[in-house]
Amino acid sequence: MKSSDTVILHDAFAFKGGGERLVQILCRELEADLAFGYIKKNSFDLNKLPGRLINLKSQSSLPLWRTIKRLHTFHKKTKFLGDYKNVIYTGQNSLLAAANHPKGKNIYYCFTPPRSIYDLKKDHLASQSLLGKLAHVMHNFFFQPLYENAIRKMDVIITDSKNVQNRIQKYFGLKSIVIYPPCDLDKFRWVGQDDYYLSTARLTPYKRVDIIIKAFSKLPEKRLIVSSTGPDEKHLRQLAKGFDNIQFTGDVNEQELQQLIGNAISTIYIPQDEDFGMSPVESMSAGKPVIGAGEGGLLET
Repeated sequence: MKSSDTVILHDAFAFKGGGERLVQILCRELEADLAFGYIKKNSFDLNKLPGRLINLKSQSSLPLWRTIKRLHTFHKKTKFLGDYKNVIYTGQNSLLAAANHPKGKNIYYCFTPPRSIYDLKKDHLASQSLLGKLAHVMHNFFFQPLYENAIRKMDVIITDSKNVQNRIQKYFGLKSIVIYPPCDLDKFRWVGQDDYYLSTARLTPYKRVDIIIKAFSKLPEKRLIVSSTGPDEKHLRQLAKGFDNIQFTGDVNEQELQQLIGNAISTIYIPQDEDFGMSPVESMSAGKPVIGAGEGGLLET
């Protein structure tokens, strides 16, 4: 039974990113129910949120079936949206559920259109094997028209930055409203100053953590802590092998992350044309300077 007139529909809590923390803030402030594709073990404790939790269980361990199941789940297993007056979609796959909410308000809080389909398509394809390229092209063939049809059905499109607003205008010719993401100021505080620099970016190629590691490999007197996980982790650990000043923490809980940020000299965040960048905002909330890329959404933080 629903406990609110509003439900937030999110792709998944697969990693501890800024978008995932933002969704939880929205749930608390709006007292909204939360539906999501799946949640990774030890990522977040969603039971503290005020509304009803709906786990769609869209995850699969089989690579090809994983993609199909996620799309099918949001497209076919979200009939319950009809019970709500307002649906807020976050993520990308979640938007496919819009067909199941023909009445009431459909609001899309767009962190970014899928970058592997639009602005970073060439980069993504270049990093794939032949089989990976084929899978990517097939995925885009089916997903892209569904996504573009769904985004045009939204009553309101909200973006997290002017940078993303420009992407939406460029690729879809649609207008959107910029509402910058909130930051929980009570969670990120100055604790002290230890002897390390900190990277919290997810370990994916476009976050460019490899550049940070290469820089610190030439600065043996400077200490770097990389506190995140992601598909590029194995490659990055290999890149840092033999350099005692570079440390990986793997996955950490929220309290450990707050301590790491609160004790750092500075955080380093240099992604490629970032959407917005919650990590720099959280760092500055703790009174820590950010060494960041002079491009994209970081210029708006």
